[in-house]
Amino acid sequence: MAEKKQTIVIKKITVVKAGAHGGAWKVAFADFMTALMTFFLVMWLIASTSESTRKNVADYFSSPSVIEYNFMNYGVELTLEKLFLDLINEPLKTLSTMMDPIDKTPNMMQMGMKKVVMAFLADQLCDVAEDVEVTSDSVVFQIPDTYLFERGKSTPAGQFVAVMEKLKGVVAGLEDSDLIVTSIVYNEAAENSDKAKMVAEERVDLLGKKIEASFENDTVDLTTRYGHRNDDRGKDANRSVSGFIKFEIKQKTHPTDGVKPRALSEDVFNKKKEADRTVYEDFVKNIAAKKSKKK
Repeated sequence: MAEKKQTIVIKKITVVKAGAHGGAWKVAFADFMTALMTFFLVMWLIASTSESTRKNVADYFSSPSVIEYNFMNYGVELTLEKLFLDLINEPLKTLSTMMDPIDKTPNMMQMGMKKVVMAFLADQLCDVAEDVEVTSDSVVFQIPDTYLFERGKSTPAGQFVAVMEKLKGVVAGLEDSDLIVTSIVYNEAAENSDKAKMVAEERVDLLGKKIEASFENDTVDLTTRYGHRNDDRGKDANRSVSGFIKFEIKQKTHPTDGVKPRALSEDVFNKKKEADRTVYEDFVKNIAAKKSKKK
């Protein structure tokens, strides 16, 4: 009987690795987490009985963001320069505040660029301010007394309230700063030098109280000064100007949080155009033209 041959079967198992899927699951997972967070946010809002909480959430979605505010007020070029500089110096802080709603007065000493501060001042004060000077850590400007007081007197002028509202937009948001307000009256506009000195003192007392009441932060120190001087402009009775109010704002070298304040820099794209009176006048003209077009 023939011997039966044994058949040997060789089974090959080939393991095929899964093809690359590009991490699509991460996108789906992110969408899922976003939907989940939205769900919990809605449930929290429904359950919330606090009127203030619901108002804050509503304000967040209805108020313009910081970046929108910058584009509307400073234009595309200036906003991009500021954004570029902010991202280089303070990336995390910039990203976290980029979508925050405008819920308080801006602090111009933290705007990063001299040109942005110039644009901000021009937007707030327009042609009211004179002799505007911006350095790396200070802002100085003057307002002729004709916008605030009657000639040679401490009686508020008709524009007093309107100009004080503009000033409030400049100084109210300051933090860790020293503000010096100096009132000067020309001797020729008053009866004599003693009268000029008294008027200057009364003016700065009134301004100091109004400005101090507008501060939103308690880290600002206000100093008031007054004086008188001879000036030929005070001789002309037909001219309303009889002095000026000088505002000096300077960053504190030792702020409350211990972090050294960021200096106001020049143009980030190295144009090196100084932030002088001419630059301020250019911003005033541009802003005035935009406002006239809106009307």
